[in-house]
Amino acid sequence: MHLARFPRARFAHLPTPLEAAPRLGAEIGVPRLFIKRDDCTGLAGGGNKTRKLEFLLGDALAKGADTLVTQGAVQSNHVRQTAAAAARHGMACEIILEERTGSKAVDYNGSGNVLLDRLLGASIRNVPGGTDMNAELAKTAEEVRARGGKPYVIPGGGSNAIGALGYVDCAIELVRQADEQGLVIDRIVTATGSAGTHAGLVAGLALIGANIPVLGIGVRAPKETQEANVHKLALETAALLGHEDRVTREMTLANCDYVGAGYGLIDEGVIDALKLAARTEGLLFDPVYTGKAVKGLIALGREGAFKNETVVFLHTGGAQGLFGYHGEMEGSLR
Repeated sequence: MHLARFPRARFAHLPTPLEAAPRLGAEIGVPRLFIKRDDCTGLAGGGNKTRKLEFLLGDALAKGADTLVTQGAVQSNHVRQTAAAAARHGMACEIILEERTGSKAVDYNGSGNVLLDRLLGASIRNVPGGTDMNAELAKTAEEVRARGGKPYVIPGGGSNAIGALGYVDCAIELVRQADEQGLVIDRIVTATGSAGTHAGLVAGLALIGANIPVLGIGVRAPKETQEANVHKLALETAALLGHEDRVTREMTLANCDYVGAGYGLIDEGVIDALKLAARTEGLLFDPVYTGKAVKGLIALGREGAFKNETVVFLHTGGAQGLFGYHGEMEGSLR
């Protein structure tokens, strides 16, 4: 495995810290809890998409693109980081936002990540929930070509094999940090949505023979669908690196019991998780991805699912999205 063979635009703040979280761990029955701080990757507030974008931008620049085209839900962290990457490299950015939750709240539609998308200079177009987003990406790319531009299409979440290389790299980085600290990791827990982060970790850990299980806490799809999506992308990522045979189906594990009412919809359990993390460790998570993953981590920890384990929770960022949920959270912040 030799990641230097792939074009890469370097702008992430790496390595991200690996920190103990003893107060949160004590509250949830996981005394050896550590946080991998991928909220600290640096690009326009950071987050996991920055690692993916280093490889995606490298590919785009190598192909002579001048416009990034991508999509996401209204409060997409991926879209924000893509807009920032485009600005940093003097590229245009075309964004399609899906009104996936149906929310008409002013803060949801105008604050948080949406405000930052606009500040970063992206061109934004909204479409109704349920729209065929792949078709919209193709349509927008063709419009860019028609006016003389050179588009580079990035799928939602930056989740293809090229983007997932960012989390192959993260797997290598995390194991190196654990070795330096004398830390034996029993399990990694993270949010799993568009699948690129989860798949990249699975592929990376398999390729280096680390034998560390990764549990994805689902934020949208049912368990069977989510695991199938992650496994498929993990295979594609490993194949890109020449070692598809090292990834097995048993390596992909997801728990999708904490999605709640649906993608981007929060509940008291999510808010309680956000408050507990903030008030024990000063950690800020988001309501859409990391908040639901922490909700799952807390519930599973209190049930004894991680008994006697050293657990690393991969913090994928997204605190910027909190401001889009101010109205929904205000009454619960006592």
